[in-house]
Amino acid sequence: MTTAAVVIARNEGERLKRCLHSITGNVSQVVYVDSGSTDGSIKLAEDFGATVINLDMSVPFTAARARNIGVASFEQDPPEYIQLIDGDCELCEEWLPAAVAFLDENPGVAAVAGRLRERFPDATVWNRLADAEWSAPSGETEAVAGTALLRREAIKGGNGFREDLIAGEEPEMCLRLRQAGWKIWRIDVDMAHHDLDMTHFWQWWKRMSRSGHAFAEVSAIHWGEKERFYQRETLRTLVWGVCLPVVTILGAFVLSPWFLLLLLLWPAQILRLIVIRKMPLYQAFFLTLARFPEAEGVFRYWVRRFTGNKARLIEYKGRP
Repeated sequence: MTTAAVVIARNEGERLKRCLHSITGNVSQVVYVDSGSTDGSIKLAEDFGATVINLDMSVPFTAARARNIGVASFEQDPPEYIQLIDGDCELCEEWLPAAVAFLDENPGVAAVAGRLRERFPDATVWNRLADAEWSAPSGETEAVAGTALLRREAIKGGNGFREDLIAGEEPEMCLRLRQAGWKIWRIDVDMAHHDLDMTHFWQWWKRMSRSGHAFAEVSAIHWGEKERFYQRETLRTLVWGVCLPVVTILGAFVLSPWFLLLLLLWPAQILRLIVIRKMPLYQAFFLTLARFPEAEGVFRYWVRRFTGNKARLIEYKGRP
């Protein structure tokens, strides 16, 4: 079975160098899709022998469009498997042999992912949060993220990623693949190291807002379907991030100061996560706090939908 790789990135510099170094020589072809880099990334990819595609930036960027263009570039010499990877990730040495073997042995599996780890988890609390977020159990799962090994037949048969999504394009495609009878799997193998490089609170806030936008949009696209995909996450966000704060504030000012007791629900939720889910305090605190930026993301989606405005990428990298 032949395996190729699609790398997408913009201005990743040294991170892209580590990414390409971890792939080159381990796959038959490498396609690098660049979205307007100005730091020499294109020359770097060419030096590694990658086929470079310059994304048309006159069209609003989405990672989904970049990945689809990369996958489509293999039409002349199509591989069986395609490793998708973001330019800020570095594949682990043991990953590809294990992932390829797994897909070989399981023809009904469309996509497989492993353990994604933050490269510098102790650098900031935001990095630690991301590393904990990626610690998902192995076994059959609903979705994988942007770094995963996929069966090309499944991607093409499922029409790839929805290019109009600014977030949540991976779980949305995985949902369609599962609806078509494919399985999605996560195996207990280190897959890659991710260099999040997040140093500011507002970067974290934007990342969580992006998640909320994904919850709202993907659940709206698949509204009424049996699985009710992302509807629970959207409802949870609205309850904790909108309904309870509004009821607390209005109730206290209009009806009785006793409504301020509802503020105790947030520390109670933090305590529940610590006791029941065995989370450390910092993780429980920020997971609870995340409902507010997620609610902002849900609000952004519905405002955009009702006003007819085009989606704009919610970027959280770089300085705020």
